Amino acid sequence: MDLSLLDWRRRVAALHAAVRDAADPEAGWRQWRSGRDELFAGHPQSPLDTAARAAFSGLPVAPYDPALRFEPALEPAGPLRLEVPTAADGVVPLDRIGVVTLPGVGRLDVWWVALYGGGVFLPLRDGTAGGTTYGGGRYLLDTVKGADLGGAGDRLVVDLNFAYHPSCAYDARWSCPLAPEGNRVLTPVAAGEQLPPGGWYR
Repeated sequence: MDLSLLDWRRRVAALHAAVRDAADPEAGWRQWRSGRDELFAGHPQSPLDTAARAAFSGLPVAPYDPALRFEPALEPAGPLRLEVPTAADGVVPLDRIGVVTLPGVGRLDVWWVALYGGGVFLPLRDGTAGGTTYGGGRYLLDTVKGADLGGAGDRLVVDLNFAYHPSCAYDARWSCPLAPEGNRVLTPVAAGEQLPPGGWYR
């Protein structure tokens, strides 16, 4: 282990801090896109393997749609704990802390990662999964890893334009928590990161 993972985490957190500070959400999204492309192309912690990096020309992302940015209130939900096994991190415990309702999409469970420090986790598996996006779904928020778009009080900024694939979408060597039942909707969300033709690996 070296400090490259720490550097990756710092850069991801800085990208999201810039998004939160941006007066124009679309300008923040453009900065987030270019920063992620830079990290994926050249950082030692890039989830892409060597061959994929050599051919990399940028992450495919749908055009920004301002109508897909929401700031929903966290609504109450009954207690629920999931224990999600992963190859690298062992069992990841998730506690449901509420739900958010996204117009045109539906209700999604919001989770707290119940490990040291903790953080909010909001995955999404929508109607594009297995087609133009990864079959296991995408992430909207993962504050443990710095993916935090902000919010105030009991509200969270949930911008579907920032939906991104977990590391396991890029290379089979990664293992990631995927969207549980309460985070799966049939509605297609044609926003955020997309798959290249044929996916990242076979």
